[in-house]
Amino acid sequence: MMFAARRPSRMRTALVALATAWLAGSSAHAQELSGTLRKIHDNGVVLLGVREASIPFSYFDGHGTVGYSQTIALAIVDQIKKTLGLSELKVREVAVTSSNRIPMLQNSQIDLECGSTTHTHERESEAAFSDSFFQYAVRMIVHRSSGISDFPDLAGKAVVTTAGTSDERLLRELNVDKHLNMRIASVRDHSDAFAALKEDRAVAFVMDEPIVYGFKATDPHPDDFVVTGTPLGYEVYACMFRKGDAPMRELVNGVIERMQTSGDAERLYNVWFTQPIPPHGINLNFPLSAAMRALFAHPNDRALD
Repeated sequence: MMFAARRPSRMRTALVALATAWLAGSSAHAQELSGTLRKIHDNGVVLLGVREASIPFSYFDGHGTVGYSQTIALAIVDQIKKTLGLSELKVREVAVTSSNRIPMLQNSQIDLECGSTTHTHERESEAAFSDSFFQYAVRMIVHRSSGISDFPDLAGKAVVTTAGTSDERLLRELNVDKHLNMRIASVRDHSDAFAALKEDRAVAFVMDEPIVYGFKATDPHPDDFVVTGTPLGYEVYACMFRKGDAPMRELVNGVIERMQTSGDAERLYNVWFTQPIPPHGINLNFPLSAAMRALFAHPNDRALD
């Protein structure tokens, strides 16, 4: 007995057509992607460079990575997930230091870094930078009892800074230009530098003003230290990603610009700089400056050096 082949229902036909169209569209979308976004789409993972002790920007609080710029980074990751249409996107945090963050970016060991990286003209030959999310002065932290108030007071003395930073370059230039004969030590990370100051292996720790305020505020004896010195210069922090990646630049800047012009960035700033922060509930008491307010009103990616 012969049976006629069952004809597919209209609903089944429609579902097959819809699935085929979706797959075709998804494939076409993937083919249109390039650079970092293509890499993230294909792997389902974003490699996020994080700092361990850049308080209050990106640091480990005993449970995970937190901070002002870490929050910005996670907002960017969320936008990447939405842009790529992914139901899930794994975030793999990779600890970086001032010395290795650029090589790790160039070697694709990280895809994005929003910590406390200064955007300088020199670094533009090695990496791409987003719109700035923080503007600051370069100063120093010293023991209150040291009698040191400005950089000429450091002549002939041991001074510490963090290796691979723009601050190290500024400090060494000052040493040569002003013939100060400082004994400059460059250490692995900010926490190592502050430890050198606390243990009297150096009389001053020269670094970005908000970083040294962070160490002062979180020390068990904050009144033992003072942040001082005529600024060596003014600089900006930005997120960092690989050069020549226009789609990534557009996405990252879009997130930062929306945060800044909507008021979200100022609210985020207040959380991390004017209120108690983890893990010890210390308040940095570092109000928003006029320069920062102007930056939020007019987002830009200009280096200040």
